[in-house]
Amino acid sequence: MSAPSHITRYDVMPIPPIEAHTEWFDAGNLRIGVEYRLLNDAISAATPVDAASGDVAGKEMHFDDRGVSLHVVGELPQGARELLRFDCFNEDPHYHYVSWNVPANEVLHLDPIADGDPLAWAIERLRTRLPQMLARAGASEVARGVDAAALEEALPRIAEAAYRLRYHHDDAATLAGALAGAKS
Repeated sequence: MSAPSHITRYDVMPIPPIEAHTEWFDAGNLRIGVEYRLLNDAISAATPVDAASGDVAGKEMHFDDRGVSLHVVGELPQGARELLRFDCFNEDPHYHYVSWNVPANEVLHLDPIADGDPLAWAIERLRTRLPQMLARAGASEVARGVDAAALEEALPRIAEAAYRLRYHHDDAATLAGALAGAKS
């Protein structure tokens, strides 16, 4: 079965966060990472990723974008895994449903005209739709364990870090870290 037209399914899992560039926040049974990311062809080509099941195998992709990413990590039987990612990029803001059971990496693109500021939109989704989105990503057990109070307590710190990184980042250091992380 192919994905609906508004969903892009990739044959690889998302490029993992770069730990040295990610600030992590505990929110009950979840960890939410805030990272300023650069994504270009060199980083993409140099980064080993896990295979998934997808519809775009062999499709030529070109990347040149940047922005704040929010990584939502929960504990699965196979260990801590990223389940949702919000890439609040300048050119192509989008979010990922990352299902490790299938495995599948589904990307849904945002329309900044209709959806508004992608970062504000993503933070609002964390606040209002997180359990439903986790369930959609195939992590129903994690979704049932979401601690709304812990999440609400963490969200102001997550938002502060995200907006700080949006406006205060070092592209050269981010690029060097991404390429170094890709080789390790």
